[in-house]
Amino acid sequence: MVINASLQALISGEWVAASKINSKLLSELMEDGLLSVKSHGSKKSYRARDTEALKRFLIDKDEKYRILEVGTPDSRASMATETGNSKLLMVRSCPGFPVNSYEPIDCFLSGKPFVVNPQEGSFLYIADWQNFTIPKDVIVIGVENMENFRMIRHQKQFFDDYLRTHRLTSRVLFVSRYPQSTDLRNWLTSISNYYLHFGDFDLAGIHIYQSEFEQYLDPFRTSFLIPDDIASRLESGSSKRFDEQYDRFENISSENQELQELISLIRQHRKGYDQEGYIEQ
Repeated sequence: MVINASLQALISGEWVAASKINSKLLSELMEDGLLSVKSHGSKKSYRARDTEALKRFLIDKDEKYRILEVGTPDSRASMATETGNSKLLMVRSCPGFPVNSYEPIDCFLSGKPFVVNPQEGSFLYIADWQNFTIPKDVIVIGVENMENFRMIRHQKQFFDDYLRTHRLTSRVLFVSRYPQSTDLRNWLTSISNYYLHFGDFDLAGIHIYQSEFEQYLDPFRTSFLIPDDIASRLESGSSKRFDEQYDRFENISSENQELQELISLIRQHRKGYDQEGYIEQ
């Protein structure tokens, strides 16, 4: 079976125009909450929220998508050796996730000392994530938006103030789930460090945290980062963002009191606020 180009692009985490996706399949994927959408005037584009979840959906839907299974061969290199074509199957050639910090963090990679201290304007990528360990007193902050992740030094005061106010350690390792896969989540479940999720302050952002992180982690070592000034920030937020998300997430709720209060604030203001607003210009 040959996977068409638009489906390959979705599985690779790319944005795809609505006109290039089968309308019936598009409806099914949206109903299952597997795609993010953005508008360009009257046109729309879609991207997979979780590429691994998208693959699983397709495989469960039809046996013909078994070609998407990863396993053997376990790399594009071995596939090319055997067939002369490394693109016959959709095999992940870049596992792992990016990490960043604004101070040196002494870690271990494959049992050897490894200092995470990227120069400003860069970040590191951990491919061998199964063998990546960090000090137990380091807090892991997951940053949803890549712009925020790249520009953490422009948010240092914000993070320092938040951690001090909430009496948390100031030693921080920043991580990103881009490219979207379960690698970051699997790594987080394998360590004991506290995880703080920094995402957009809207219903979709809370859904991402709940569905992709919170339900898999110990409730005593994970939380959603809620700034002290979020109520005033929401006043100048986006009502369009709220309206676009409301039908899908109108019933979202949380047993965590602070997170539920944020949900109530978002509903009260009927607005969402992008985390990029916390980047100092």
